[in-house]
Amino acid sequence: MKGKWKSANSPINHLVARRNDSVRYHKFMIRVVLPFHLKNLARVDGEVVVAVPAPVTAAAVLDALETKCPALRGTIRDHGTLKRRPFVRYFVCKEDWSLEPTDKLLPEEITSGKEPFLVVGAMAGG
Repeated sequence: MKGKWKSANSPINHLVARRNDSVRYHKFMIRVVLPFHLKNLARVDGEVVVAVPAPVTAAAVLDALETKCPALRGTIRDHGTLKRRPFVRYFVCKEDWSLEPTDKLLPEEITSGKEPFLVVGAMAGG
């Protein structure tokens, strides 16, 4: 199949496109769990699965999520600065990553699909 693109036989979390048997890109299928109001806005049910190129970071996951669900642009992160909105938190492997640098690599549990990347609406009040 010279000059033709073909899909490699690989698990869903390691999609690889090959052209003449050379790797062109590597994408990870990341599971994202959204709070109820963001699921309604994005018009999705359950988890959202996004294809994220390596390196897999929180910023890359959010970029892919906003590309797949354009209605979410500006709701999780500010349009201009791309900083997290005040009442939104990110959780990775049951740990709060909201204050971590968004270019920090996500753990293998996320990239393998074992654990989802959680976007949670924070509660405030007293």
